[in-house]
Amino acid sequence: MTRMTARLSVTAAAAAAPLLLLPWTAGSAQAHGAPTDPVSRVYACSPEGGDANRSAACRAAIGANGAPFTAWDNLRVAGVNGRDRQVIPDGRLCSGNLPAYKGLDLARRDWPATRLTAGARLTMTYASTIAHTGTFKLYLTEPGYDPAKPLKWSDLPTRPFAQVTDPPLTNGAYHIPATLPTHRTGRQVLYTIWQNSSTTDTYYSCSDVVFEGAGTAAKATKTPSAARESTGGSPSRTAADPSPARPTPSAEKGTSSPAGATDGSTPVAEATRADAGPSAPLLAGGAAAVLVLTGGAALVMRLRRR
Repeated sequence: MTRMTARLSVTAAAAAAPLLLLPWTAGSAQAHGAPTDPVSRVYACSPEGGDANRSAACRAAIGANGAPFTAWDNLRVAGVNGRDRQVIPDGRLCSGNLPAYKGLDLARRDWPATRLTAGARLTMTYASTIAHTGTFKLYLTEPGYDPAKPLKWSDLPTRPFAQVTDPPLTNGAYHIPATLPTHRTGRQVLYTIWQNSSTTDTYYSCSDVVFEGAGTAAKATKTPSAARESTGGSPSRTAADPSPARPTPSAEKGTSSPAGATDGSTPVAEATRADAGPSAPLLAGGAAAVLVLTGGAALVMRLRRR
């Protein structure tokens, strides 16, 4: 009787193990992502954001939310279909009018920011945890923008200063080349819209930037991206403290490391096709299920030999 009970328990565990694979099929086949350079508010204030996550602005944003920005790559609205200005109301541009991200709309002058040079070349790093096709549109707030007021559509030009469709996903990120508009000083917002073509989703993000000549008191620190760009990429730039950390992709554990890839090869996520299944953390769950199945089968064989 004892042997039969043990065999039934192992069989039941083995039968239940495949259920561990089911959650990713429900939601993770969607595109996910956000800018990490220039760092977006949602990423800077996420648990991956390093020192930036502990800034006064991020603490206030998390407090307004009532929860941390763990899903930094999921700020998306379905069914917009290019009607951004009709669907997203003024003052809600950074959150996409999503309650779970409302803290990102706080009007403040101290958001973690990246230093840029007006009129210079820029290559935005847009991390994506799941690859999808679509068009990226980059806007920069107009001269005279006041960061102490909620961001409105009238603060942005009607046309983007850069637009790129279907860039390749390289080492977990899209790299969007652009030339920054001229005649910008002080704090501005780089607003990015990613309209998917392989899903119905549109992603919104606010990256706070500081242009030279504003007399800002923020301490400037050399970023790894500046070292990379001085070798032939975009002009070097610095990030206003606190400088955010960027995670390094890991197929096995999804671990992270401080901002630091000078070779441009380690943005955030492993490159994963949308039809290839779950991203790394979910694959870890699948691997656990396989181990349960394998261990269960081995135990059944040992019990049979007794």
